[in-house]
Amino acid sequence: MRHSPTKVRLSPAGVHFFDRSSGWNVLLEEVAPPKESWARAPRQVSIALTNRCDLACAYCYAPKSRDELNCKTLKGWLEEFDQNGAIGVGFGGGEPTLHTDFADLCRFASESTGLGVTFTTHGHHLTDELLGQLQGHVHFVRISMDGVGSTYEALRRRSFAALCDRIRAARKIVPVGLNVVVNAATFADLPAMTALATDLGASEILLLPEQATRRRSRLDGVMSTKLQAWVRAYRGPVRLAISVQEAAGLPIADPFAGESPLESYAHIDAQGILKKTSFHLAGISIGDAGVMAALDHLRNSP
Repeated sequence: MRHSPTKVRLSPAGVHFFDRSSGWNVLLEEVAPPKESWARAPRQVSIALTNRCDLACAYCYAPKSRDELNCKTLKGWLEEFDQNGAIGVGFGGGEPTLHTDFADLCRFASESTGLGVTFTTHGHHLTDELLGQLQGHVHFVRISMDGVGSTYEALRRRSFAALCDRIRAARKIVPVGLNVVVNAATFADLPAMTALATDLGASEILLLPEQATRRRSRLDGVMSTKLQAWVRAYRGPVRLAISVQEAAGLPIADPFAGESPLESYAHIDAQGILKKTSFHLAGISIGDAGVMAALDHLRNSP
């Protein structure tokens, strides 16, 4: 069954209209819906479909395992989120295109729910065949680009020219954003990346300051200060976004300030653990009672 592209969500922030086909958002913040009408599900949900990835980036914080979520179970969770007021799902990993049923899951989410469908990928598996299967079933794609040219190739050990080719192919069927892990190696490439983003037709650059892993430390204070200065001076045509954990000290717009963190966002890892964010280590295992029951448990946990 085809769903309307426009969804209405009621929350403490007001009445939110979202059109998944165009990305159009309108928030009527002067309207105060009664509490009993507020959506139970988070506005946005990210799901790590699999921990498998064929890259080995030193700064990646995702677990290195072969865990993969079951397709039938996932479809049930997507229906629950949709019925309880979520407006979007973002598939990630690992590398989500390696999930056995990736294209089927995107098709199901677009045809059987009213959710906006996005995914984050390293981009190298976006073959013409896969893009053909995804056309009409995905509303936004985030492609990782950490540095340009030799910087990218040293970090990702893949061809930068091949990446740009796949970005251009994806852009023909869906809006594209670029994800950039910001660290000492990639910071100097930010001007070149923003210029290239314009050339590639990207609509957004998501800045992801490096997080700590077992092998590496997080972005230090000196680099964080440099990043803040660069963002404040930026005047390019492609909009910037940043992970909420690193937004302090930056001029950001948050129209949904009235929502609590779990009203705004939640994450499910590849082991079926519901968490407050992808960076949290602890969470609630989603059992037979379903994802909303796990969400209620998570809200009541310390």
